[in-house]
Amino acid sequence: MSHTPHELAEEFPEHVDKMSALKQSDAHFAKLFDSYHDINRSVHRAETNVEPMDQFAETEMRKQRAALKDQIWGYLQA
Repeated sequence: MSHTPHELAEEFPEHVDKMSALKQSDAHFAKLFDSYHDINRSVHRAETNVEPMDQFAETEMRKQRAALKDQIWGYLQA
């Protein structure tokens, strides 16, 4: 497991197999998954001051991460 908070495998542990299958079979889901991963890493780096940024930018990235997570959750519930 990663030490980065909010990884999808930790957020949705009961859906790890489904996420893996969707990444292979659905290009849009794979893009959402990769986008979530990228923004989650950026948020974590900002939160830990590895790559500090202003509060507004960090907040906007958190909103984007939440929106991506909601879309991914929608796929998992279908």
